[in-house]
Amino acid sequence: MNMTLQEYLKSSELELGNTSDAPGGEHWRYNVSDDQIGWLVLNCKDASVNTISDTVLRELETHLERIEADMPRALVLRSGKPAGFAAGADIHALAGMDADDTGQLLRDGHALLHRLAGLSCPTIAVVHGAALGAGFEIALACDYRIAIEGASFGLPEVRLGLHPGLGGTVRLPELIDPLQAMQMMLTGKTAHTRRAKDLGIADMVIEERHLRNAILAVVHGEVHHQTRGLMGKAFGLSAARILAADRMRREVQKKAPKEHYPAPYALIDNWAEHGNDPDEMQKAEIASFAGLLQTETSKNLIRAFMLRQRLKQGAKAMDDIARVHVIGAGVMGAEIAAWIAMQGKQVTVSDPDESALGKMIAQAARLCKDTHKDNLQTRDTLDRLMPDPKGYGVRNADLVIEAGPENPETKASIFADLDSRMKAGAILATNTSSLQLAGLTNHVPEKTRFAGLHFFNPVSKVPLVELVSHDATSADTRARLMAFCKGIDKLPVAVSDAPGFLVNRALMPYLLEALLLMDEGTSKTQIDRAAIDFGMPMGPVTLADQVGLDICLDVAESLNTSLDSPVADIPALLRNKVAAGDLGRKTGRGFYDWSDGTLKPGENAKTPPDLTDRLILPMLNACAECLRKGVVGGVDDLDAAMIFATGFAPFRGGPMTYAAARGYDTIRQRLSDLETAHGARFAPDPYWTTHA
Repeated sequence: MNMTLQEYLKSSELELGNTSDAPGGEHWRYNVSDDQIGWLVLNCKDASVNTISDTVLRELETHLERIEADMPRALVLRSGKPAGFAAGADIHALAGMDADDTGQLLRDGHALLHRLAGLSCPTIAVVHGAALGAGFEIALACDYRIAIEGASFGLPEVRLGLHPGLGGTVRLPELIDPLQAMQMMLTGKTAHTRRAKDLGIADMVIEERHLRNAILAVVHGEVHHQTRGLMGKAFGLSAARILAADRMRREVQKKAPKEHYPAPYALIDNWAEHGNDPDEMQKAEIASFAGLLQTETSKNLIRAFMLRQRLKQGAKAMDDIARVHVIGAGVMGAEIAAWIAMQGKQVTVSDPDESALGKMIAQAARLCKDTHKDNLQTRDTLDRLMPDPKGYGVRNADLVIEAGPENPETKASIFADLDSRMKAGAILATNTSSLQLAGLTNHVPEKTRFAGLHFFNPVSKVPLVELVSHDATSADTRARLMAFCKGIDKLPVAVSDAPGFLVNRALMPYLLEALLLMDEGTSKTQIDRAAIDFGMPMGPVTLADQVGLDICLDVAESLNTSLDSPVADIPALLRNKVAAGDLGRKTGRGFYDWSDGTLKPGENAKTPPDLTDRLILPMLNACAECLRKGVVGGVDDLDAAMIFATGFAPFRGGPMTYAAARGYDTIRQRLSDLETAHGARFAPDPYWTTHA
């Protein structure tokens, strides 16, 4: 039988409680088993996951002194947390450090890991779950890495505007093919179990019950490392590294310009110059990391990281929603249902089109594959996802999510049918993206238990969900839905029942301005290039095609009907495209040609000088209006929503952080200038003046 982690640790006399004879220990515990194998277990106090802080490293030093004085046969490092090995460095502590303190911390950390790497006994990192950042770097300092099925390894520091700082830039290229190592560090991507074995990161991949035998195999010299082969030797030559570095810079430039994201370029430069000299590479790593931590890019990316953590921790109640019924198996409904089933919920799905239910199951299987679920996890997900043409699951559901067409009459009909079928206490949520809830409440079974859960397309890629409350939504309903979002690994932001809610209200002026610019004769590639140069993940014309031009038109018309003043005139070319059935990617053609499923953008283009402000400032102005009207709770929630729903240039910290960096007075004056030049849609919101 398989043993759980806690069962295994208990069998090894390493129960997760405190060990009284372990010195210095709030976070590490050390014990030696009867066969003289040392077990060093990281179990950070008062935390659900391990993070690597200065305190954790100081305690590790204490244990290494004890181990050096009485060397075991072998030393095994592993985590006492079921969640995984370690999530990386303590970002909150790093964020407040200056360059000198950071440099000293890293020098001490490097010296400590050199001591670990230099122990005379075999050292073995046993990794279950994720070993990320500094956690992975500790594992890299060991002689061997044993991966428990489902383990993953990654160095994601680039996502914080940094690169690895505890020896990762030295040890990973020494361990595996240097090009593969650089690719991992430059992208921040994770190597899951089998990939980690193929790369040479993991020496073995086993199930938990085989761990003891695996460790004994290492002790007996029966486990041999893979070698880097000819590629590793070739990159010992500076000429080979220089050529490879030039290619890397060109590839990185396509997605991460140096002026916005300096970290990948610093990593490439260090490797190109010092890749054959570990001591110099280590010095360069420390100096570079300490400098990057002080950049605005890193500060803003760390802010985005902290905003994510804040949203994750925002739910106060326990998730009590076990069964969900989704109405509608279209593009959104199917993926919402699949995602929820993947997170362990029982999900039933109804749709009058039974073929849509069949497609939903196939889509769920693809989603499992794309998110690295193994065969057992995929089977369990599909077992929890039940096509339910007659809607029998409604009566047992704790939550019913309506994901039908964006039509008030259709939704009213769906809600009326639920009146006698939903169980007492169940919540009804709509996934509407453009309709205000106030216009739907007369048709719902119970107003206090009705709210909006606005997921974004694609559900599996966009982490944010807008939790929309209307005037009668109860506090209990909001709390339960916040907990549910956390339970399905989504980031909920609470918003009020305003036209377009928050994200669509802010995004639509940006999209419409792009189309108005096209009407004026500016090419779509110029427009998209301006947005990408600013730092957006894609241009607004491409985004409109991705969202669907019919949906863009629906949202624009809804906003223009609901708002006190129109967002902007709806360009005729948008109406013409929709009338012709050219709706974007889903039909193979919109403003771009998507006939084979990929974008064919046409000519490259140079950006006109004032184009960026014409695109970005209407979005900022809408954000200011949402804050002034209380659509969202504050600047942090707004910035988080726009980063995690739209990809708003994260290195800028969010729309309002970017506005603050430019100065509210500057933003107001620039909008006034654009209003004079282009019309009333640029009129500055009063927020800029009242909060200047």
